Amino acid sequence: MNKVITDGLVLMPSRFARGLDRWSSGDGTAGSPDLEFDDRAVFVPSDQDFGGCLELVKTEGVQRLRYRTRTPIIPGCYLRVTARVKAISGNLPEVRIAGWAGRGNDVHVDGVTEAAESRMIEEYGDIVEVSAIVGAGRRGGVDLSWGPAAEYGYLGLDLTGPTGGVVRIDDLTIEDVTSVFIADMLPIVDVRDFGAVGDGVTDETAAFNAADAAADGREIIVPKGTYRLGGDVYIDTHIRFEGRVVQARDARFVLRKNFDLPSYIDAFGDEVIAFEKAFQALLSNSDHESLDLGGRRIDLDGPIDMARAAGTDVFEIRRVIRNGQFNVKPGAGWTVESVVSQATYRPGQFRERLTGVANVANIAVGAQVVGAGVGREVYVRAKSVAGRWVELSQPLYGPRETQSYTFRRYKYALDFSGFTKLSKFTITDVEFQLDGRASGILMAPEGETFHLRDSFVTKPSHRGITSHGRGCQDLQVDRCHFISDEQQVPATQRQSVALNVNANDAKIRDSRFQRFGTTMVLNGQGHLILGNHWFQGDEVQGGARIGGLIFTQPNIRSFVTGNYIDNCSIEWTNEHDCYPGFDNEFSFGGLTVTGNSFVSINAARYFSWIVVKPYGAGHFIHGFSVIGNAFRAINSIVGRIEKVDTSRASLNNSRMRMVEFSGNTFNGIERQTINPAALEFNHPSAERTWTLDPSAYLPFDGWAKTVTSVVPVGRLFDGGGNAAHHMPHIGVMQGGGNDRVQLYWPEKVRGKVNMTVRADTPY
Repeated sequence: MNKVITDGLVLMPSRFARGLDRWSSGDGTAGSPDLEFDDRAVFVPSDQDFGGCLELVKTEGVQRLRYRTRTPIIPGCYLRVTARVKAISGNLPEVRIAGWAGRGNDVHVDGVTEAAESRMIEEYGDIVEVSAIVGAGRRGGVDLSWGPAAEYGYLGLDLTGPTGGVVRIDDLTIEDVTSVFIADMLPIVDVRDFGAVGDGVTDETAAFNAADAAADGREIIVPKGTYRLGGDVYIDTHIRFEGRVVQARDARFVLRKNFDLPSYIDAFGDEVIAFEKAFQALLSNSDHESLDLGGRRIDLDGPIDMARAAGTDVFEIRRVIRNGQFNVKPGAGWTVESVVSQATYRPGQFRERLTGVANVANIAVGAQVVGAGVGREVYVRAKSVAGRWVELSQPLYGPRETQSYTFRRYKYALDFSGFTKLSKFTITDVEFQLDGRASGILMAPEGETFHLRDSFVTKPSHRGITSHGRGCQDLQVDRCHFISDEQQVPATQRQSVALNVNANDAKIRDSRFQRFGTTMVLNGQGHLILGNHWFQGDEVQGGARIGGLIFTQPNIRSFVTGNYIDNCSIEWTNEHDCYPGFDNEFSFGGLTVTGNSFVSINAARYFSWIVVKPYGAGHFIHGFSVIGNAFRAINSIVGRIEKVDTSRASLNNSRMRMVEFSGNTFNGIERQTINPAALEFNHPSAERTWTLDPSAYLPFDGWAKTVTSVVPVGRLFDGGGNAAHHMPHIGVMQGGGNDRVQLYWPEKVRGKVNMTVRADTPY
């Protein structure tokens, strides 16, 4: 910027040859004395050094010379005043650039510096040049900073020091030197000014770091080119990219001001590399707790190894990825790896380990283990090639000691399995568009409080969220939407699982799960399943329905509350127990199912919403509440709401304790389950022994184990029609199925009674 050029501003003072009346020995304002008739001043037309110049006799301690024309002081514009002076005779003075700051009609601006530093004239005939820069701003190199109040100045010089000397002064110059400050005035710093080349070969690390150090809050610009960064770069100010950056995977690129995915995409060009570098920065002192994807879609050709991208395997400080989409593209990167190997399982030696594993090097950590005697959602947690063993996420309930297993390694859009431990990690407002090609998220083997919220997991090929270890401790899934890729497949043929848990205290809340093969497989205890909607129906008339929520541990201390459970069952097993038979342990208990809406459409009559499936003999239920739920069958009749799957073992009904089915409603259900059941029985013939059948109401085909009350309804009559006033002796667990109650009267009686009967012991 140069105001002389751009605005036609006239700055240069009048030459002395044009008359001394344009110059003042005072402050330059109107009325100050001029030099035209001052006998101390004379114009010398032909000095050997200066040509025409002013000769001046110094008679005052501070002798002023001011140009009497107002020189504008414009914010953002800087002027350099220059004078060349030599001593002719007498005492040698000092010289400095000086001026008078004014505004309005010659109103002085007080409180500003009006004289620059003085310089001594040391020899006669030596030409001394002095200069100073004047302007409104306070910048390095500005000698006279006059602030925004000054509108103009009367500029010139001062002679200071001893009097009695004679000096000659060349014509003064005033020039616009704003360009000297242009780099400081413009809000940008160019990395090329610090040595960056942009040839894709030169290491530009030092140049980028130097530009950041000099920016002082200004924006850094990276011009067109390719900039190779061999080391770590931390940028503490805003940066704008026209060129592209390439950097080694283990080097960090941290943008602390504009820390968001769009900025990293601008820097690296490639969306996946940009996300990996931004994630690395998120875990590397980015001064941010979250990475904003900026609403951008990241197209993936294969899984992102999150630990490899981060350059670390342990992280336990809260971090968040938010606001974007991962979109899976077709490609070989999503092909499921499948390995069949023979292995030995000896639970007495290692409850969660296969030993003597053939071909263990080709088995991937995170692979699902499939084989005879293997429960649902068992995964490879770790392995040793040298030791030929595979660590499992759960024990196996019943394989042969040595047999073949299939290890299927699904491919996940975000794969955290490379972490040793990851805690307090959150993904929010993110959509996973998996398109039937990839699975969603594979968690770390250890960690806690992984949180997915307000997100969509759309059409996973096999799994939505997988835990292959205990990184699911305190897993939280809130307000998410899981959509299966198998919606047109009959329920019994689907293979997908929305999520699984191996540890304790999962909180699955206010989420929707649409037509998966299985919605949730949960090991561990202390789970809260609240306010969700999951449905697994199909278009098959009278079709079978399978488990939607699977508990794989018998004593679970969990709550299923306020959910909409549609065309699938809650299945309660102990399939992750290497000794599934009862052995003086806690059996099935600790589950509360309350306030849910259970629905089936076109389901087979044998379908039930609550299924207990013991994998070994001797188990029983001790502590199970089913309260205040609504059960409804649509377009078909369902036989009963609960049952025991005896395909592997039955329950020990003699040990049933504290089982409550109460306050539920039943529509389209053939047999209503109530426990305790308060029933009315009418015995029309007078007999001493009444055999009563409450079995239709007792849960899980239970025994008539306890009668807590028998109350006559109206009068009882003996065989002669006379009123009878007796109470019976009670016999429980009668009949071949132990599901009848007998009342023994002292004489033959007939009539009605209300009886409250239980299939359990209420304590």
